[in-house]
Amino acid sequence: MGLLRSQMPRSFHAAKRSLVSPILIAGIVFAATASIVGAQTGEPTSVVAVHQLPEGKQTTLGLYVTAEEAYEMWQAAPDQVKIIDVRTPEEYALIGHAEMAWNVPLGFITYQRTDGRFEHGAKMNPGFVAEVKSLAQPTDAVLLMCRSGGRSAMAVNQLAAAGFTNVYNITDGMEGDKVTDPDSVFVGKRMKNGWKNWGLPWVYGIDPDKILIEEGTSKQTAPEQ
Repeated sequence: MGLLRSQMPRSFHAAKRSLVSPILIAGIVFAATASIVGAQTGEPTSVVAVHQLPEGKQTTLGLYVTAEEAYEMWQAAPDQVKIIDVRTPEEYALIGHAEMAWNVPLGFITYQRTDGRFEHGAKMNPGFVAEVKSLAQPTDAVLLMCRSGGRSAMAVNQLAAAGFTNVYNITDGMEGDKVTDPDSVFVGKRMKNGWKNWGLPWVYGIDPDKILIEEGTSKQTAPEQ
């Protein structure tokens, strides 16, 4: 249970210096603690009823950790815990990523010019589940992150539907939630929490072998005339 002892002080220290409400932090800490107990016993623990996460960050498995807790969990068992970044390759490379994280995009950015107008949108990655399966077994501890916890929740649900049982959503992601205080000079910026804002190890450089994409998956095609 050494992991739990190291977890609580850091979480409460994080709450003290965070702009997130203490109630929200307490709920996430409780959720993460219960989840890790479940991982240690081999039985995932549903804690949806005891936290106050936005609906868009909730998952069918009910397993959650903050970025800090995810890093501690990985440190405690780096050979057993996998961190997967589901953002686009552009975000992974240009915004930065956790240095140990694999990149398996949940979707891609599409863009083209039609009739002189620039258009962009999203394209889901049909190979997402298959690529994760190449990295992890359905019962492995897998921690998913995106920008701030929304896409990673969607990704958790896809993996759960495919039979994965021990997949956690990193609720504040890489960049964190937006500051909402109108009197703050940082209002609207993603500086509340998140991997980057906690000062956890991250890099810009990429290892091509850690970006898993099926051949041709994100290829752009010209619009039909």
